[in-house]
Amino acid sequence: MTEPTAKPRAGANSQQGSAVSAKKQSDINPSNVKRGRKDKAGATLDKAMLLALFTLPDIEEAVVKEVVKGAADELSNTPSRVQQPAASEMNIAEQRVALYRTQHERTRLLYMASAATRPTYLVQTLKSQFAEHQQYLLAQQLDKRGLMDTDGLERLWQQLHVVDDIIADIVRHMPAQQPAGWQLTTQDGRNPLCFATVGKLKNSKPIRDQGSLNSYVLGHFGVSSFTYDRGYYIGHVVGYLFSCYFCAHLSISYGVTALGPQVIADYDYASLETPYMVRLLQGLDGYCKKRIYQLAVICARLSVFASDKRIERMLIAEVNDFDKKLQQQHLDVLLLQGLMPDSSDSTPLF
Repeated sequence: MTEPTAKPRAGANSQQGSAVSAKKQSDINPSNVKRGRKDKAGATLDKAMLLALFTLPDIEEAVVKEVVKGAADELSNTPSRVQQPAASEMNIAEQRVALYRTQHERTRLLYMASAATRPTYLVQTLKSQFAEHQQYLLAQQLDKRGLMDTDGLERLWQQLHVVDDIIADIVRHMPAQQPAGWQLTTQDGRNPLCFATVGKLKNSKPIRDQGSLNSYVLGHFGVSSFTYDRGYYIGHVVGYLFSCYFCAHLSISYGVTALGPQVIADYDYASLETPYMVRLLQGLDGYCKKRIYQLAVICARLSVFASDKRIERMLIAEVNDFDKKLQQQHLDVLLLQGLMPDSSDSTPLF
């Protein structure tokens, strides 16, 4: 077990103060939340109310809200075009912090609730709203040639409750520490981890908060978002390790750097350089790392990225659905004889 993580910018004389700050911040660790003082709001939430915190609202309602918001934004444009970019960036920053606080509070309330009140196998209940499951269903419908391991994937989706079991096991074993921040960049600026998106995107579909399996999983260990071409994560080092295992299993090129101290304003976290991250990883025992790896592999197999690769294989199969060498030989014979097939000839040329 490691001591609560001190911020690297603190000097040797301020380590005690950093440790006190870390103790205050360690409530992002769900295991600490469970041991913390009871909260009136958490005590009054029943099972249905807790479930509602994780359930996405009706899609049609969300679309209507988005349209209304867009119209309001158009009406509220400032006269000065020079000030618009700064105002837009500020708006994105405010949205991100609001999202982080919502994510943190939702998980806090979940772990403050009693075992009887907490929804059983919550992840299985939320499955239908995850982008990963929706992409899997799409791939399943397109798989006319049986290229997918449909049985294996369907069995994994049916056993999705194991995700909650592994999360609970990890929470019991992970040490308390101050939330640390880092940013993750991947190939082509995409969002393979399906973090909740905030602001503009480069070339990826927007993901709503709790709209993906990964956002649900990582929400138990911290808070996250994706903006333009990179993901941001603030939380336990468990989330860092999960992200690395996830990308490595799918052979996704990625890079992770410490999140600067002023990148996310109005949200407290430690900006840790590489030696400090090494120290945190050394604080995790082998059993905890193995469980995190298992969790990452399950999520990777069910990921949108993996489903997209399966659909790409289907596309290639449709292009190569006949013997091209045989068709070339047939074409050469026709050209040698100076003949072309009649319109009634059903023999394909290409």
